[in-house]
Amino acid sequence: MDLFNVHAQSSVFMTIILAYLLGIVHGITPDEHTWPITFSYSIGSYSAKKGFFIGLAFSLAFSVQRAIASELAYFSLISFMSKPYIDYIIYIIVGTAMVFGGLYVFRFNNVFHIHFDKIDKIHHQEALSGNYIDEKHKKTTYKMAIIHGFIAGWGFGAFALILYTILAPSMPNAYSAWLPGFMFGLGTTTVQILAGAFFGILGKRLNLPQNVSQHIAKLTASRTLVWGGILFALSGILGLSYPNLLSFNIATPIKVHNLHNLNIGFFLVIVIVLGVGLTTFIGETIKYKRLYKTI
Repeated sequence: MDLFNVHAQSSVFMTIILAYLLGIVHGITPDEHTWPITFSYSIGSYSAKKGFFIGLAFSLAFSVQRAIASELAYFSLISFMSKPYIDYIIYIIVGTAMVFGGLYVFRFNNVFHIHFDKIDKIHHQEALSGNYIDEKHKKTTYKMAIIHGFIAGWGFGAFALILYTILAPSMPNAYSAWLPGFMFGLGTTTVQILAGAFFGILGKRLNLPQNVSQHIAKLTASRTLVWGGILFALSGILGLSYPNLLSFNIATPIKVHNLHNLNIGFFLVIVIVLGVGLTTFIGETIKYKRLYKTI
């Protein structure tokens, strides 16, 4: 069984096992349709358990979408998804949803604000120390993760190409044609729920007061969603306006899909998760740790 050069399998059982293993690889490798969203919602949950279930909710919705698309592929009704502009449209939709999700998740009043009366220095010292942080935030919800998961699933890449042109058409009948897509989604789910639990617990290991740790987790989630959403939307608009500009592929010797050809999706993941998400998380943690040392 070759996970890079995939061929039609001799049995339904082998096909769905192959689809599941491909889903695991898809969940592990940097993918713009999964990692930014899972990271954002999970770390904002400030809980391993909630992060686990947010990863599960997102990935199950993703699995349902892949099952539907797999069924459509069996009837040769999915060719429209291979058009490059479809992926750019998905970028715009996903990006817009991420921005609204980020604005929904996190609002706070007492760290960054404007006074219209006399400035109280003690008040500001309390705010900066974290003792006065009063976050007006709404929690990340499973419904939001489900919506994102279903939308993001319509993105098209190397794994989708294998599913829709090799595995789904090889199924013996329409009753089983949805299985490759669904099993692929379950493979991705296996990884994403573990990643979600890991991201969810990060904020609790900061050795800072709970309200400050929650503040950092929520701020990280919000910035990742908002700035990531803006980058997604801009990439989609740029791709629709100047298709050749984003159609590049950088070949690598790594024989793993999502790592063999590096395209705009790979760099979106790096910029959003590492550049925005982890930079915010680490930077804010260092700032508050230094602050508490001086108090």
